Amino acid sequence: MAFNDRQEEILKSLYQFGAVEVEALSLQWSVTTQTVRRDLAELCGSGLALRTHGGAKRMNTKAVVAYADRRLKHTLAKRCIAEAVSNLIPNGASLTLNIGTTTEMVAEALRLHDDLTVISNNINIVQILRASRLKSLVLIGGEVRLSDGAVIGEDAIKAISNFKVDFAIIGASSIEPDGSVLDFDQREVAVSRAILENARHKILVADVSKFDVCAHVKICDAKDLDYVILNSPAPPSFEAVLQENSTKLIIADEKNVSSN
Repeated sequence: MAFNDRQEEILKSLYQFGAVEVEALSLQWSVTTQTVRRDLAELCGSGLALRTHGGAKRMNTKAVVAYADRRLKHTLAKRCIAEAVSNLIPNGASLTLNIGTTTEMVAEALRLHDDLTVISNNINIVQILRASRLKSLVLIGGEVRLSDGAVIGEDAIKAISNFKVDFAIIGASSIEPDGSVLDFDQREVAVSRAILENARHKILVADVSKFDVCAHVKICDAKDLDYVILNSPAPPSFEAVLQENSTKLIIADEKNVSSN
C-alpha cells in the first residue's frame, strides 16, 4: 500500500523503537488522536504492525520486516513509475497485478480509474482498491505466503489461467543487462509467468536498483514484454536488447511527480 509521508515516518519509528503511542504521535505531528488511530489502522491492516493499548508495535518476523523495509525504499521512484503506468491503462480495461511493492503503488495510482477489472495474487491490493470505482476485483485463490501476502502455488496458477486480460503488470527482484527478468522464489515466478501468458499486453515495472540485484529464477526475457517502465535510464546493453525486440522503454521522470 502507498502511505503518506506521516505514515511512512510512523513506520520508520516503529521499526527503530519497536512501538509507538497515539498521544505522542498526535503531539509530534499536530494532528488529532483520531487521525493517528486511522494511520495505525492502515499500517496494521497492511500487516506491518500490531495494535496495542494506546498505540502499536512492530511485527517481529524477519520476513515481514524485510517486506516492510522494501516498502520504504525508493518510494518516489515507485510512485513515478506507477503514475506512468496509470497513463497507459484506459478506463474499462482488465489487468492483472503480481506481488510486489511497486505493483502495490500501481494499484494506488489506479484508484481513480473507472470500471477496471483487476485480478491479483497480492492480498494487499484488496486493501488498496476495495473503495475505488472498479467494475470487479478478483483475488486469486491459493496458498498465502504470510511474509508478504502473495498467493502462490498450483491453485493460483490454475485460477489465473481462467482469465484473459488486457494488461499484465508485473514487478521483479532483479533485471540483467541481457534482458533477463528474475526473482528468487520458484513458486512466485510460476505465478508471474502465468500472469504474463494470459495477457494481451505485458508491462514490467521496476526501479533501476533492480540491476544491482542478483536473482536466479527467470520470469521472462525482454522479448516477452511490450513495455518496460523504469525511473531512470537503464544500462546501454539492456536498452539495446529492448530495441532489438521492439519492447518500448518508458523512463518515468521523478521531477514531474509529487512526493506527497
